[in-house]
Amino acid sequence: MGFIERLEKNIARLEKKIEREQMRINQLHEKCESKKITKAEFNLKRRHHDEHIHAMSARIRVLQGGIVREKQHQEEKAEEKEKKKEEKEKKKERQEEKQVPEEEDEADKGH
Repeated sequence: MGFIERLEKNIARLEKKIEREQMRINQLHEKCESKKITKAEFNLKRRHHDEHIHAMSARIRVLQGGIVREKQHQEEKAEEKEKKKEEKEKKKERQEEKQVPEEEDEADKGH
């Protein structure tokens, strides 16, 4: 598994955790509406879950940035590889061009 795939897997995992935290907030809200817990208690617990959601969202943004950087790095590597390949081809062509005139000169001297 590549680096990008691992980052994407971690992002998916964090998104599931965020959904669970939001579900817990909804359950707390229902408890508050049914008067099982007080509004103050609901606000305290909701703030706690909101902080978890915020932290996970920040982690997701960092991981997404890592994916972007890694893709750019791979593109740069591919470009460098292509340039090297082109340079090798040009070098071969130059060497072949140099060899062809030398052979012609030797043929001219022999006659």
